[in-house]
This record gives sequence, C-alpha cells and structure tokens, in this order.
Amino acid sequence: MPKVPTVRLTLDPGFRVGAVDRRLFGSFVEHMGRSVYTGIYEPGHPAADPEGFRTDVLALVGELGPTVIRYPGGNFVSGYRWEDGVGPVEQRPSRLDLAWRSVESNAFGLNEFMAWTAKAGVEPMLAVNLGTRGTTEALELLEYTNYPSGTARSDLRRTHGVADPYDVRMWCLGNELDGPWQMGHKTADEYGRLAAETARAMKRFDAGLELVACGSSNAGMDTFASWEATVLEHTYPFVDYVSLHAYYDPSDGDTDSFLASAAGMDEMIDSVVATADHVGAKLRDTKKIKLSFDEWNVWYQSRFGGESSLQWQPVPELIEDVYDVTDAVVVGSLLITLLRHADRVGVACQAQLANVIGPIMTRPGGPAWRQTIFHPFARTARHARGTVLRVEPDSPVLETAKYGAVPALWATATHDEDSGEIVLFAVNRGRTDPLSVTVDLRAFPAARVAEHLVLSDADTTAANTAEQPDRVRPRAVVDTKTDDGTLTVELPAVSWTMIRLSTHASAGGTAN
Repeated sequence: MPKVPTVRLTLDPGFRVGAVDRRLFGSFVEHMGRSVYTGIYEPGHPAADPEGFRTDVLALVGELGPTVIRYPGGNFVSGYRWEDGVGPVEQRPSRLDLAWRSVESNAFGLNEFMAWTAKAGVEPMLAVNLGTRGTTEALELLEYTNYPSGTARSDLRRTHGVADPYDVRMWCLGNELDGPWQMGHKTADEYGRLAAETARAMKRFDAGLELVACGSSNAGMDTFASWEATVLEHTYPFVDYVSLHAYYDPSDGDTDSFLASAAGMDEMIDSVVATADHVGAKLRDTKKIKLSFDEWNVWYQSRFGGESSLQWQPVPELIEDVYDVTDAVVVGSLLITLLRHADRVGVACQAQLANVIGPIMTRPGGPAWRQTIFHPFARTARHARGTVLRVEPDSPVLETAKYGAVPALWATATHDEDSGEIVLFAVNRGRTDPLSVTVDLRAFPAARVAEHLVLSDADTTAANTAEQPDRVRPRAVVDTKTDDGTLTVELPAVSWTMIRLSTHASAGGTAN
C-alpha cells in the first residue's frame, strides 16, 4: 500500500495575520436573472411574508450567515436610476436593463432592499451609478438614504413611509468601469477623476462614510494594476477600499488547476496590495488602503454566451450554475485565502446570494435548497472569529498547468481569545491521495477537539437538487482526539475540512 503523504503545521497565538473582519463573509444581490425576483422576493409564493420576501430563503440566509450584502450591482448599477425603485409600486416605470438585456419592473427597489436587510440582519453595501450618471445623482441618493428630514430627497423618503434615515455606511463608487462591456466604460483617468470628485462630495456630507473605488474587473485585464495605480492616484485621500473581482471557471477540464484557484486569488491580492502601497508611498500618505473583494465565486463562465446571446424578457433564468463537490472544495479554499489576508482584505462578497451562481437555489412557487458551496461558506462564516493565525504547512506540492507548483494542503486557522476556540480550516487539493496532517498544538496545551467536519465524496461531481437537497453536506468525523499537544488527522482527496478545538477543560476529546 502506498504511503500517505504527510503535512506538518503549527498553531501558535504569537504568529498572527490580523483580526477577522466580519465583513469578509458578505454576499451580493444584483438585479440579474432570478437573484431578486423569485430569489429573495416573490409575492404570492406560499412562503412569502406580507412584504413579498420569501421566508424560506430568509431562513437559509440566516443559516448561511452573510454579514453584508452588496446591491444593486454589478453591471446593472451602471445603467440604473435609483428613483425608479422607490415610491408606490404601481407608479414605478418598467425599464430596459442594457446590462443583462432584461425588462426591469422596479417592483423591488431601494426601500424593499433595506427592509429585506433589516429582516435578514445584514449590513447594506450600496453601489452608486458612475457609468451613465455621476456625482449629482450619487449625492441625491445619499441624501435620500442618510439625511433625517427637511430636504427634498429626505422628505421624499418620508413620503414613501420611511421616517428614519437608513444611515448606510459603505458605498461602492460604481462597478467594473474598466470593462468595455460596462455602460459608461471609462479610462482609468476618466473614472479616477469622477470617483475622486464623487468621493470628495460624499465625504463632505459625512466624513465617516466608507468608500470603495473600482479596481480591475479581473486580473486578466490588459490594464490590471496600472488601472489601480491611476485610479488610486486620483482617489487615495478620499477612499478607504479598492475593489477586486474574480471568478474561477472549471469548464476547461483542467481540474488540477481549478482546485488550485486560490493561488490565483492569492496572487491577485498581493498584486493589488503592492500597487496600493506604492501609490501611498508615492503620495507620502501613511494611510493603508484596504481591499474589498466584493465579487468572487466559482462560475462556469465559458458556458455563458455573453450578454448579446440574451433575449429581452423579464426575470430570465440566467447563469444558474449547479455546483458539485469539487466546486465546494474550491469555494472553501477561496475563503481560506481571504482569511489568510485578513490584515488587508476587509470586505468580501460572494456573488451572488440566490440562483445566479448562488449558494441558495429556488424554484418559482416551489422549494429553496442549499447548493454544495453553501456549506463551507456557512461554517466558515459561523466559526471564523477572533484573530487569523499565520499557518505555513510543510506540504508536498502539486504541479498545475495554470499556477505551477502549489501546496497540496491549503489551510488557515482562527483563534478567538474570548471563547478560547481555535478553528482549523483545510483543503486537500489533491485528486488522488489523502493527506496525513499533524498539527503542533504545544502553544495550546489544553486544546481538545470539539467538532471535526469533512466535505468530500467518492463522486466529486455529486450535487444537490430540489429532489435531493442534502445529497452533499459536511459529515462529522467522530473520535478525533489530541494527544500530548498534537493532533493528527487524515484529509481525503478533494476535500474541505473544519476542526474546532476548545481550550476549555470541559470540552472533552471527542468530536460531535
């Protein structure tokens, strides 16, 4: 029998990356396909509440655990008139959405979204249209949402039944304006100047607002890094974050490279941090720009024929990818990467929440269920708290066509000093071999295993459906124990693992 490859790593509270920002576990709702309509909002559905929100979806959102939701786009926002989505629904105009070639009814708009976020217990992250509109419209929206009363837009909000301001704190200054597919596509200088003037004015309204400048649409853009450098030279004094977007496509059949997708995310983050810090040094500004990775996910993008392939219609079924075990493992590895950069990545939004490449799927008038990618997100969002520990496994490497040599084990850990809990998150990227992992816990002599979960399957193409909603889910591993300051576990090939350790003496030594 061949020997199982071994990996060693050490957990020590003295080696820290940074605090876990709860906004790392964000999501995204865009007026695209069925993300809103028949996703989170479906009046007349058997589970709809009086406001038309699907309570079955709200329950799943509560389990998933997103902390912040970006809205209303995405490409959609670059042609959006926010005024169309407020006021009496019967008086709202239908519009053509040029981003996704759909007919937008505007039955769901700003006030519905804010009411939904309140019910879901999540923070709103709003985007302003800097594609086809500009500073004036952004300020009017800000006045509508955040000013108490006594002005045209704040009083308009009050006539719409919302007496108190929403006090939205985080704002995206447009979306993907480096992309020629975007309504209002701009050069870096054009966008940088507009974003700077809009940010300056918004900060004049409220200096405490948190503003996100648009970074590149993806790392494959010809202007990647130079776009960030130019935009930040314009906006550095006025913004708090620069955005990153990345999707990872398994469609080309190179499974080894796909399982190593986190290497691409890791490199992209390092590149943007280096670019931002260069601009800061050049401007002699001691502030550190943080990163908002506000669109990321697995997306079978090569299956999508592009916007020109779409037919004009309301609420199309659009990019409703069905995720399998391998996809879930990759999502788990991307979450590990975000945590490993907790010192600079302050916000991250998985795109999107429901139906459109989402962890939650629904049928109109029918059930809602968890996709495979739901599980690593939900467990990480629930248990990653406190401080991210620097974890550097001594791992064998795997050769990939896209990323070269990558470690077979991709891992991180968090330590919550208040609860005493340590959580190890780990992915075995290998397709054939399990990994034997030995964890040195000498710095935590009282650590005992509280829970050991693994997501893997002999059939890595297995997926969840409405008929089999729990076909793929994490399974508990029992009888996992520490022994004299050491934990040894075996990770199956193509797997995501979470091990929770308690430093309280009452934790016992058995997983549950």
